[in-house]
Amino acid sequence: MTDALIIGAGPAGLMAAQALAEAGRQVVIVDRMPSAGRKFLMAGKSGLNLTKAEPFAEFLSAYGAAAGDLEPMLRAFGPDQVQDWARGLGQELFTGSSGRVFPKVMKASPLLRAWMGRLAAKGVRLQTRWTWTGWQGDATTFDTPDGPVQMTPAVTVLALGGASWARLGSDGHWAGILQGAGVTPAPFRPANVGLRVDWSPHMARHFGSPVKGTVLQAGDTRVRAEYVISRRGLEGGGIYAVSAAVRDGAPLLIDLLPDWPADRVAERLARPQGKASLTNHLRKVLKLDPARLALLMEFRPAGRLIAEVIKALPIRHTGPRPLDEAISTAGGIPFAALDEGLMLRARPGVFCAGEMLDWEAPTGGYLLTACLATGLWAGRGALNLGKFESWLEPQ
Repeated sequence: MTDALIIGAGPAGLMAAQALAEAGRQVVIVDRMPSAGRKFLMAGKSGLNLTKAEPFAEFLSAYGAAAGDLEPMLRAFGPDQVQDWARGLGQELFTGSSGRVFPKVMKASPLLRAWMGRLAAKGVRLQTRWTWTGWQGDATTFDTPDGPVQMTPAVTVLALGGASWARLGSDGHWAGILQGAGVTPAPFRPANVGLRVDWSPHMARHFGSPVKGTVLQAGDTRVRAEYVISRRGLEGGGIYAVSAAVRDGAPLLIDLLPDWPADRVAERLARPQGKASLTNHLRKVLKLDPARLALLMEFRPAGRLIAEVIKALPIRHTGPRPLDEAISTAGGIPFAALDEGLMLRARPGVFCAGEMLDWEAPTGGYLLTACLATGLWAGRGALNLGKFESWLEPQ
């Protein structure tokens, strides 16, 4: 019988495997894709943002409603520990001006190779192209290229991801399996996702343009960050940061001149237009670059332009991009369905970790850190068969 079975070879699953293998357990990792860490590698193509170097209270606040549930896991394996772990795998790191931490090579593949090598040296075995189909009694069942397979591990860690980027392995199919086992996942919703906009024809020349120097606000979320005007709408870090609030119904407002007080904007707008077109007049008096000016002309309400419009431009959109296009997902297994060691109350001996848990966070290192932290926590919980002990040192 296998000591420990890990289903899902992303960061959470690999971290659970590491915890179990370092304790001397025989570990098998199973994944339905042809190789491990497919989404992890994709994230690294634009620079692998490992974590965020900032005070812990500020870091924890990024997790919103799930902060209380995640706090002990993030205290045990937070930004400092993530950096130490990566350096232990031979990665030189640097911290950007925003506090985001990256490998100097700016990609994921060297870290993943070193990690997989370390796991292999500990005897961890990887089975690819195996699709989990559920349980038959005590047996865990799979469809494989060689036909159906059953395994009866002592403990199992599920780290199957959310429901976005299905082509990289996370399609949420596990939700139906767990529903049949007495666990009711929270519905999946897109997180860190672009917004759809039905643009006027004149916006076509701005597709691909970055928008800089604005502040976005939706509900209680207010952020100054860059984003992009795309053919399909608005995308990029700034939009992702407010996407949860927008998804949940908050209007999106953009301050086009966040460094100007409203009275200065009003004074500039009051200047005579003369024979200049409105666009040229606004460009001249407000010093707006083409991207911000285009947004203003696209979304300004009918009638006279006033300072309040410049300072809080209402954005008309048709909602988030589809779930499968989201960087991550909200929803999944509620923490109430798990014990303190992340074991399913309805299925003793089965632990859960990573994005399949019901939490969400913005990009910027928060997503990956929590996946690693919950993976380690579930792996260590599995060592004790769900009998939680405070074996982890706080930060």
